[in-house]
Amino acid sequence: MLVFAASDKGGTGRSVTSANLAYHRALDGDDVCFLDFDFGSPTAAAVFDVPDVLAEAEGRGLHSYLRGSTGEPFRVDVWSRTEHPDLRARPGGSGRLVLIPGDRTGGEFVTDVENLHRCVDLVLSLKREFDVIVVDLSAGRSYAMDLALAATSPRGGLGRLKHRWLVYHRWTRQHVRAAAELVHGRHGVVQGGTAMGHRRDTLTGSIRYVRAAVPDLEAPLWSQVSPAQYAWMRQCDRELEELAAARQAGRTRVLASIPLEPVLQWQERLITEEDVHDRRIANIETWQAMIELARKVSDDTCWGQL
Repeated sequence: MLVFAASDKGGTGRSVTSANLAYHRALDGDDVCFLDFDFGSPTAAAVFDVPDVLAEAEGRGLHSYLRGSTGEPFRVDVWSRTEHPDLRARPGGSGRLVLIPGDRTGGEFVTDVENLHRCVDLVLSLKREFDVIVVDLSAGRSYAMDLALAATSPRGGLGRLKHRWLVYHRWTRQHVRAAAELVHGRHGVVQGGTAMGHRRDTLTGSIRYVRAAVPDLEAPLWSQVSPAQYAWMRQCDRELEELAAARQAGRTRVLASIPLEPVLQWQERLITEEDVHDRRIANIETWQAMIELARKVSDDTCWGQL
């Protein structure tokens, strides 16, 4: 299965949540590969706590591979290379967890037919090794997104491979509007993909939203605010739901809502069971939401035509 992570803006939690999704799929026994297609700012290495690999990947990362400068992109076994104390020993029963990073100084670049062929060849070769391939795209309607849309079109080479799109946004008016525009706007995913040969209904059915940093108004944290503040937040939440529904980003199209998590405000990192139960620095609700997202991304009942 191929999972694309997209967002209209930076700072949506796209990379860190997608990395946690990959981590949980590996914990469940899947062999997982994470491709850092965020050409403008490849940050997945930091989330997986393998910062030194960016220097090693220079000239051998995904940018270099797609441009034909190297025959195979550099890859990292996260379990063996991570500096995260909870991941240094591969958990029993877990699958492989591999990162293919971008070049640190790669930057955005216009893609062409040769880049497309290299992308398709890479994914097809990885498909033979891995159960799940997560592709973290650059924010917005980027060259990376256009490459993904072209590759998964009927004439692109990956059209028969099951692929799904997760569009991340924070729970604010600006982010809801931006995410809906990225999907359904004049130059959005649906229109762009349709122009490349995708069937509109099939492509629309393969897209779900992930709301990130969503305040849980039932949590003890928010019960401590004044009655006036609480009433105002309730009203904002209702208005956001109405806005999302009006822009085809309502609850029926949401795959997961990730709670506002203090740990992730300070560090973009994997949240482990030890963070929740031993150190007690992360909230169990966040841990459970990540598990649910990892489960739902392959649960066909969550992906019926809307």
